[in-house]
Amino acid sequence: MTDSQKSDETATDLTEAAAPAADGAGTEASGTTAVEAPEAGAAAAEPAASEAGPSAPADDTPADDNSAPAPAPATAPAPAPSARAAAPSPAAFASRPKPAAAAPAAAAVPAAPATSLAEASKWGRVEGDGHVFLTIDGSEHAVGQYPGVSDDEALAYFARKYDDVVAQIVLLEQRVSSKAPSTDMQKTVTHLREQLAERNMVGDLRAAEARLDKLAEQIGELEKAEKAEHDAVRASELAAREAIVAEAEQISGQDPAQTQWKTSSARMNELFESWKAAQKSGVRLGRSNEDALWKRFRAARTVFDRHRRAYFSQLDSNNSAAKSAKEKLIAEAEALSTSTDWGFAAGEYRRLMDQWKASPRASRKDDDALWARFRAAQDVFFTNRQAANDEIDQEYSANLTVKEALLVEANAILPVKDLAAAKKALQSIRDRWEEAGKVPRGDMGRIEAGLRKVEDAVRNAEEEQWQRSNPERKARTNSALSQLESAIAGLQDDLAKAEKTGDQRKIKAAQEALEARQAWLDQIQRSASELS
Repeated sequence: MTDSQKSDETATDLTEAAAPAADGAGTEASGTTAVEAPEAGAAAAEPAASEAGPSAPADDTPADDNSAPAPAPATAPAPAPSARAAAPSPAAFASRPKPAAAAPAAAAVPAAPATSLAEASKWGRVEGDGHVFLTIDGSEHAVGQYPGVSDDEALAYFARKYDDVVAQIVLLEQRVSSKAPSTDMQKTVTHLREQLAERNMVGDLRAAEARLDKLAEQIGELEKAEKAEHDAVRASELAAREAIVAEAEQISGQDPAQTQWKTSSARMNELFESWKAAQKSGVRLGRSNEDALWKRFRAARTVFDRHRRAYFSQLDSNNSAAKSAKEKLIAEAEALSTSTDWGFAAGEYRRLMDQWKASPRASRKDDDALWARFRAAQDVFFTNRQAANDEIDQEYSANLTVKEALLVEANAILPVKDLAAAKKALQSIRDRWEEAGKVPRGDMGRIEAGLRKVEDAVRNAEEEQWQRSNPERKARTNSALSQLESAIAGLQDDLAKAEKTGDQRKIKAAQEALEARQAWLDQIQRSASELS
């Protein structure tokens, strides 16, 4: 099998795979699905068509034309496209951006019609020995030889090779119009250019080259659009990764003493899951970007974990210290719980309570358990003290009856009219009050306050009597009386003189001054009468 036939079979595979293009190729496309010679049971039975160069050796032509029967015109071998489009590499596929939305289906591109013999005759001719020549730009080029068949069949064979290239161009045009991924499209254009440059087919090669030029330009625009879309998706993905890293750094940069560790740990785990999902299904950001972001994210998680371990380690240490300090307070409280020195023990319990409040808190569970033990020790003491007080109060209830009767007697002194008699009666009540003894604790304040009220009233009466009989006060009062009386006499003389002159202003001033001095005199005279 010649190189030309091998390339024909390779191109045929692509043509069969591209159903839309093959369906539109008409009856001629169905005739080009494979280049097969009539079966003769040996390799020599393949078609003997050979590509002819400027110095093609005569040995390329089969020596015995009868070695293979000539194919019928209806089943003449036709080459398929000469090259299979390469599949995208894994790296190229991975770098494809995710489309924002499915592109609308492009209108079907009609398949290239098969070149007719009349059309092929414009671009090529056949000599008697099966040599086929291509006319392009006014010059002829030998494209190959297909001996043992008619001129029309030889020309049709090489025309179908041109049709195969055009079919690939049509398929590529359809891919471009539907905005399919542009991966390897330029390679396909280059490969088709190389096929056309070999000049081993018959057809309008310049028209095909022009279509390839237009395709190259359109593919370039498609690549630019894809790159722009890919860059936008990549920028969005980069921003999302940056947001993950920034939040992780913000969480790790918090003050450990103020951090809500449960909430922050859960959020850090969510960020890590988001990172893994982005790594698995997101757009690749490039090794440098991904490495830099991952180093920052990993560093933030490391710092957060270190702070969390240090915080809880310190918390455990503080918890142990707090438990130890409170265990000591509990031991003292339990030792005091059986004391019957009620006053001393109560004071000690107040001291222990102050120290408990000043002590650092342990964990809630430990602190609650320690407080229950401390409170239980206090309860034992205060329960015992209350029982003892209740017993004492029972003994003092008779004393309460006596003191309540004395309090009624003391209230009868009020109001104080005869100070001497009141003082004598109060002293008798006080003596009997002391002899009566203690009263229950609950009544002590009420009883003592009642007697204190009577004592205060007698004391106030005694103070008032002293003030009235104070010699110094009497002397000051008499001196003030003498001065006011002298002033009043002078003012009366001034008033008489003013009345003689008829000066109303002086009369008014003298009257006002005289009235004021007279009011003072009346007040001092009342005070003096009280003192006397």
